Amino acid sequence: MANILHIDSSPRGERSVSRALTYEFITSWKDTHSGDTVSYRDLGHHPVPHVDESWIAAAFTPPDTHTPELAEAIKLSDSLIDEFLAADRYIFGIPMYNLNIPSTFKAYIDQIVRVGRTFTVDANGYKGLVDSSKKVLIITSRGGTFPPGTPFAAYDYQEPYLRAILGFIGLTDVTFIHADSLNLGDDARQQSLAAAKDAIAQAVANW
Repeated sequence: MANILHIDSSPRGERSVSRALTYEFITSWKDTHSGDTVSYRDLGHHPVPHVDESWIAAAFTPPDTHTPELAEAIKLSDSLIDEFLAADRYIFGIPMYNLNIPSTFKAYIDQIVRVGRTFTVDANGYKGLVDSSKKVLIITSRGGTFPPGTPFAAYDYQEPYLRAILGFIGLTDVTFIHADSLNLGDDARQQSLAAAKDAIAQAVANW
């Protein structure tokens, strides 16, 4: 049995491609892994707050010195990190906005990437504290396409950033499924969606 944390970050509802694809994966996964549990967080419709001065003060001082204000400021972050660490696997739906991730997902990253909880620093540098055996599946939706080895690849700040920040906290087994070319005409869109759905079926079987 595994506990899967499923997160969507699109502000769209029924029109969201990333939501539709993560739902397809989770539905198929539960059909073949009935013993697994799924925790769901909807950042697109219920965003978490950005960090502020009180949060920073709380994050960088010992908990036993916290005032009631600082304890309250860091309470949500503690809860989100507990939820994140309790998961065995992760499935994220993340649309590309302006070549990168939505601000809702960045706010979430800033809440859970925290010294002493998900990473530490020692004489050898930074070290992730999240179990590296845990797997991450990220399904993206993109208006364009950014194939490696082409001039367009330099504009993809989404996948490189996500690989870097997840690796920073210890998660290196990261798989991407890109539903791209969504704004490049009906044929390109349908071909990309079909390829993404085939990749999802393979992931259900092999992830």
